[in-house]
Amino acid sequence: MAILQDKKILLGVTGGIAAYKTPELVRRLKDQGADVRVVLTNGAKEFVSELSLQAVSGNAVADSLLDPQAELAMGHIELAKWADLVLIAPATANIMAKLAHGIADDLLTTLCLATDAPVAIAPAMNQQMWHAQATQDNLAILTTRNHPVFGPASGDQACGDVGFGRMLDVPELIQACVSHFNSTTPLSHEQHWIITAGPTREPIDPVRYISNHSSGKMGFALAQAAANAGAKVTLISGPVNLGTPANTQRINVESALEMHQYATKLAAQADVFIACAAVADYRISQVADQKIKKSHDEMTLTLVKNPDIVADVAKLADRPFVVGFAAETQDVASYAKGKLEKKNLDMIAANDVSKQGQGFNSDDNALHVFTATEQFDIPLASKSQVANQLVDLIIKQSNQ
Repeated sequence: MAILQDKKILLGVTGGIAAYKTPELVRRLKDQGADVRVVLTNGAKEFVSELSLQAVSGNAVADSLLDPQAELAMGHIELAKWADLVLIAPATANIMAKLAHGIADDLLTTLCLATDAPVAIAPAMNQQMWHAQATQDNLAILTTRNHPVFGPASGDQACGDVGFGRMLDVPELIQACVSHFNSTTPLSHEQHWIITAGPTREPIDPVRYISNHSSGKMGFALAQAAANAGAKVTLISGPVNLGTPANTQRINVESALEMHQYATKLAAQADVFIACAAVADYRISQVADQKIKKSHDEMTLTLVKNPDIVADVAKLADRPFVVGFAAETQDVASYAKGKLEKKNLDMIAANDVSKQGQGFNSDDNALHVFTATEQFDIPLASKSQVANQLVDLIIKQSNQ
């Protein structure tokens, strides 16, 4: 049986450039067994045609609150009662504001007020609009009212900017819908997840440091996925060029010692701890007060070992469910299982960073996930999609 068999999904399409993805979204929802009906706003019709959405959905497309034929049967009320899920994709800043403040000035917003079904949003907008205080305030209202929020993702945007605000790709939206219907263990805001992300920088002198190639994208995607699942999320991040995921508290650090201090302190009150950061194994034993001059052909640096953050969290008396990450270039499964046992972790997610197109600085990833008794494989996909699958897996395993 298809994974969305007989689910009735009302797709609301608003006026964002990401609307071009919606015919494919409808096709893929139907491939999974869903019955899909589409409502277009006036703005959406500037980006995608009514005819194309009617062809792929097999149903007439609704676009007017005051359609005389539809209203003979109170069409907007019938649609509102029909749906198992209302999915607004793309969800612009404008539609988010309307939903947050109960404005019903067109068919889609009226349906949202008239339905008992969950109304999910898939935000899509410029990164600056996403981070604007008004948008974040509206998002907070919608989250408080338990509206599912699918995304947004971080990446290149149509305007040329890079950052959070890009609508999830179609496979990710399908997965989000599946997770919504299949979720038997929804998180509550009483659950606190701590996630570390990005690299650390170990100073040599005031202008130089030792670091690595971690972009932080995987950790930030995990933070967004956990927040979307309903958890209270604290993200401890090394230096990265990424916007803060929605509904997360962010703590910026530089060195491994700083990250260790925050992680061990906060983890004692957490339910789940995910060590996704690429923490430097060593630091300089004596950091120079002044810039070291280039006076010799060679320079020797003495390194000392940094504390092992995830192992120390796993040693806590009142410990959370602890998930480690292993970025390897060979014998991935063997090294990951060794770390799982040696560090007394509940779960470890391993990836082969030697493979082109996944791992450090990539938008995609693939994971081999191990517990003491089981193995799970998450195939190559965008980091947002991989994060959603890993968070689902953590929820299930931590509740056993």
